[in-house]
Amino acid sequence: MSDWSQVVWAVDGGVGTLTLDRPDRRNAYTPVMARELGEVAAVADADDAVRVVVVTGTGRDFCVGADLQGAGTFDRSAQAAQAGTIDGVARDWGGIGALPFAALRKPVIAAVNGAAVGIGATMILPMDVRIAGESARFGYVFARRGIVPEAASSWFLPRVVGISQAMEWVATGRVFDAAEALRGRLVSRVVPDAELLDTAYALAHEIADNTSGVSVAASRQLLWSMLSASSPWDAHRAESRALVELGAGADAAEGVASFLEKRPAVFTAPLDGIGQGWPAPPPDLA
Repeated sequence: MSDWSQVVWAVDGGVGTLTLDRPDRRNAYTPVMARELGEVAAVADADDAVRVVVVTGTGRDFCVGADLQGAGTFDRSAQAAQAGTIDGVARDWGGIGALPFAALRKPVIAAVNGAAVGIGATMILPMDVRIAGESARFGYVFARRGIVPEAASSWFLPRVVGISQAMEWVATGRVFDAAEALRGRLVSRVVPDAELLDTAYALAHEIADNTSGVSVAASRQLLWSMLSASSPWDAHRAESRALVELGAGADAAEGVASFLEKRPAVFTAPLDGIGQGWPAPPPDLA
């Protein structure tokens, strides 16, 4: 278990669970939570015992958005000292908390319970698989609060659901249910609330128990980074290099041997040879 104040981190059987933990405020997002999410992501990335990360919320909601503290909640003019700067302006707290998930070398599964609104709906976009309980509700409500989407969601959301669906949800700012999230491909499946965590853990263990960590890490980086590639030749170059490097490794040998010997594979290669995630931060934030 963790010593963080607004999130809980626990590891069991190769699966790390990160739980947003402010149930009295419906897991509303704060600068403290933003920093703690980044810290936990770094811990998960460095721990070879962690193969998959599951993210969920304590209580009835995933995250209801920013912890609103009056009319000046989104006034960033005095926040540069706390948040740091990018291109001379205060960094977005949503990006501070969400982008570490993009940089992880481990797959991330969001198990969305109840409301996921504002940053609750954007922080899940860099995660690889999103599963919703039947009671889940989503909302990109920024235009109804006089601001714009954050957490790098203007990059992620159109790539996840397409530009037309993204603009409909962002321009209206309306809250929608899990069934609409499934139709729009924001989530990959909707399950009864009581089965949400069991479903997420079943998928996590399917990955952790059967696959090579270095293979999954390299594949995750390839798939995400190729979203902005200019042609399939970029993918061919990257995949060729990865195949040369991984194909000569211990896990590739074990994968073939286990198949030929008709036994479960025992993968042991550490992630040392895999770059520290994608995307890399700019030099002023590295």
